[in-house]
Amino acid sequence: MNDVVFRGLFGKGRRGAEQAPALPVVRNITIGRSVRLDPLAWRRLGSAAKFSLDTNTLEIVAQGRIDLGADGYVHRFYTNEDLMLQMVSPDAEGLGADDFTIFMPWASAYPPDAGAKRRWADRLRARTFEADDLPEYRRFWFGDADELQDPVSFWENVYDDRAGVDARRIYQTSMLFARDLPGEGRELLLAIEMEPKDGDLTHEIMVGIPLNVGEFEA
Repeated sequence: MNDVVFRGLFGKGRRGAEQAPALPVVRNITIGRSVRLDPLAWRRLGSAAKFSLDTNTLEIVAQGRIDLGADGYVHRFYTNEDLMLQMVSPDAEGLGADDFTIFMPWASAYPPDAGAKRRWADRLRARTFEADDLPEYRRFWFGDADELQDPVSFWENVYDDRAGVDARRIYQTSMLFARDLPGEGRELLLAIEMEPKDGDLTHEIMVGIPLNVGEFEA
């Protein structure tokens, strides 16, 4: 993504002692660790899927956390290639994480004017989402019974070292869409309006798939 700059540093405490990590380790995953994916997770979807990776190893260099209040927490793990492994948990430490997805970046753009920003907002609220090089996806969050639905907005704190001292705060407004694939598969599309604190607003599209807990390990 345009404003995610990964540095992959590890914090040090006083007198050269290693500072105790402040970020949670979720499913044994945190900054500096490798995650191995089962490639069958996407290969079984066949040629109909837009999601595909040329690697089954993720080197985690940044970690994000989103506080959704009563709806729990979202834990995100990023690579230098902007792949994003996401986990949803009822607790801040990720002990109860039970919803797993992997997303790859698809498109990123700076809106040229207020009109483009309004059109993007309308797309996030619509029942379906389409792009020039993508098929139609239907709204997954909240269902698609209503013609229009407001998206979800939140702040994400993204950290580049395990000490968790300095965070890059990114305000996001997003909606999740999905489409069914042959063989009971499902592909996801995450459409985001992203604005880092003191940064430039962008429009992002990510394509992903759900993962079972047995399809990744660290």
